[in-house]
Amino acid sequence: MLIEMLKAKLHRAVLTQCELNYTGSISIDKDLLDMAGILPYEKVLVVNQNNGSRLETYAIAAERGSKMFCLNGAAARLGTPGDMVTIMSFIQMTPEEAASWQPKAILLSDNNSKATII
Repeated sequence: MLIEMLKAKLHRAVLTQCELNYTGSISIDKDLLDMAGILPYEKVLVVNQNNGSRLETYAIAAERGSKMFCLNGAAARLGTPGDMVTIMSFIQMTPEEAASWQPKAILLSDNNSKATII
């Protein structure tokens, strides 16, 4: 049996853009993806603290150092620049593996300019 566990999260990220005329996904600064261990095209859950929306999409890499978090395509209707979001990825593992599992959590502050592993 496999169970689904939190793999990584980017917590308290601030949306910098929302692009309706795009094919979909969420663009995230490649440095922050690497820090969290989230791969480009990996499925993610995005939770918007400002309006309560939740959406599943996939991550795409934005320019390194850009501090970008951009909802693309139809997802752009679920947020506005300045909204605070949490982006989470998940992993499947056995209960035995899960017993000692520790997810990676990154806390963002100062409009995404500071990222701390928590």
